[in-house]
Amino acid sequence: MKRRLQKLVRGVRKQSGQSLVEYALILALIAVVAILVLQGLGNKVNNTLSSVNANLP
Repeated sequence: MKRRLQKLVRGVRKQSGQSLVEYALILALIAVVAILVLQGLGNKVNNTLSSVNANLP
């Protein structure tokens, strides 16, 4: 387990700075898209649950 972790750390250190920045930008873009999608779905789910709640006796 320790050797695998050491290999992973060496692999990350070998990455150039530019590659790490690109990965960070891709991760940030994915996070923004996920937040926007969840916000849109959250409103729809909230409206649906409110409708169900209003129709319950």
